Amino acid sequence: MTDRPTGAGSLPIPGPALFELPGRVALVTGAGGDFGRNIALGLARSGAALFVTDLNEAAAQATADLVRATGAQAASCGGDVSQPAEVAAIMSRFDLAYDRLDILINNAGINPHQGRPEEFPIDVWNTVLATNLTAYLAFAQAAATRMIAGGRGGSIVNVSSIASSGGMGRGNLAFGVSKAGVDQLTRELAIEWATSGIRVNAIQPCQFTAAGIRAQVQDPTQAAIVARMISGIPMGRMGAPEEVVGPVLFLVSPASSMVTGIVLPVDGGNGALNPGGSVPAAS
Repeated sequence: MTDRPTGAGSLPIPGPALFELPGRVALVTGAGGDFGRNIALGLARSGAALFVTDLNEAAAQATADLVRATGAQAASCGGDVSQPAEVAAIMSRFDLAYDRLDILINNAGINPHQGRPEEFPIDVWNTVLATNLTAYLAFAQAAATRMIAGGRGGSIVNVSSIASSGGMGRGNLAFGVSKAGVDQLTRELAIEWATSGIRVNAIQPCQFTAAGIRAQVQDPTQAAIVARMISGIPMGRMGAPEEVVGPVLFLVSPASSMVTGIVLPVDGGNGALNPGGSVPAAS
């Protein structure tokens, strides 16, 4: 089963099988963190083999061990995605492990808070964009080259953020700009590679209880900011890292075979809430 149907007759019968990924090989960046680890495990449980990478090599290895515990094949390596030479090295290690690539999850990212825009250090700006945006293009180029050569097409999912759609303040300047770039990169690549059978989409999470925000939630001095974050989510809570897996599985699977170029909010209704609106109390 490929992700590049030539007509309705080539698609699986509608149902749970549309979300299965037997024989697929997936590469996940930032796989040592909460999002990357959960996404890798979700792909593995759907039948994919995994190659996982992270700046923290031990964390990448831990994710690979968890993937293998599900019965799926996994390989891992460390590497700094902000450095082109290390991206090339990661892909060389990938080629030693697998002879095909069907799925890329661009997930690695950083968000160092650096204060006011007029004081934002240019070196930090450059590092954020190199990690959160340029690396996404580099991995997408590497993936597309292999997908086109294989003749099977494939699927790329970029992890964006609600920070791409509106200013967040609070020192998020470089992060928000980088994620806005990810959204446009997603659309551009989707158009460029559509006829090659490569679908490119993005997810746009709100605040999730991953490691960085967990520290804020647990810090009493950050209570007002945490309350402000939650007030912008109509569902009344932050997301759990596991809740990002379903949207990703949809976007990489045959279930979304006619979907490309979208930025899918995974935001508890944040994007639907007018900044001047209010959420009714639970009935």
